[in-house]
Amino acid sequence: MSLATSLPAPRSRFNTLPLAIGLFCLLWSYAFVAGKIGVTHCPPLILLAARFSLAGILILGTTSIRGDWSLSWRDAVIFAVLGIANNALYLGLGYTGLQSVSAGLGGLIVSANPVFTAALAALLLGEGMTWRKASGLLLGIIGVTLIVWHRLSVGTDSLHGILFTLASLASIVAGTILFKLLAPKGSLWIGNGVQNLAAGIVLTPVALTFADVHAIDVTPSLIGAFAFLVLGGSILAYWLWFHLLKVCGATAASAYHFLMPPLGMLFAFIVLGEHVEARDLLGIIPVALGIYLVTRPAKPAA
Repeated sequence: MSLATSLPAPRSRFNTLPLAIGLFCLLWSYAFVAGKIGVTHCPPLILLAARFSLAGILILGTTSIRGDWSLSWRDAVIFAVLGIANNALYLGLGYTGLQSVSAGLGGLIVSANPVFTAALAALLLGEGMTWRKASGLLLGIIGVTLIVWHRLSVGTDSLHGILFTLASLASIVAGTILFKLLAPKGSLWIGNGVQNLAAGIVLTPVALTFADVHAIDVTPSLIGAFAFLVLGGSILAYWLWFHLLKVCGATAASAYHFLMPPLGMLFAFIVLGEHVEARDLLGIIPVALGIYLVTRPAKPAA
């Protein structure tokens, strides 16, 4: 028997990327519902300042105990800047908007992220914009529009809240492009801790100046929402998001935001009782097809 035939066949490595994508989509979409619960019991800036500060302390505290600090000062500064864009501005503006818009509409507006990210990635990052990707982005827009078309005609969401949510969208797009443009090295886990702590430091004085601490209504719902936002949102979901940006690229990773409106509305219906009609869910079909077209790997050249 030859040596080649006597050796055991190498085991195929399990691909964890689909699991990471699925978990990220579930966590990110439910965060809109948890945020809506949070801002009904606590001023949004106070909620976010406490959330970011605690998440940053937990991440960097466990890192210090393990003694595994693998981040240069340059990259720490970059992650701090990203924390201001991706955490403080994005969620600070978004949660202010959530006070007067539904969780479903908030998810819809932010789901336009892939369109602006793909356009800027093509201009600034050199990511190719093929007809396949453009068609997928268009299908995603059509699907999202179908899902919430009747919701916009109801008129229950204020223009004030919509403008804040649009500004939130601009922040997450800018943060996404900055991450790919600056390309920080080192541990994404530590970088996420730096981002959260930087966002907490920036938001805390603003929250204490403009928000009323006495308006906090401590309830089991607020405690549960806050725990999810810290552990599932700021720690796990953001780590997954930057992992997907690193692995998939800005355009492909952002395409998964098209899933947020249907998932967000489903969670809002189950948890908050927000009205959802069956025709809304028909938009999932073009959304799914659009994500497939944007994220499908190109065929290798012969």
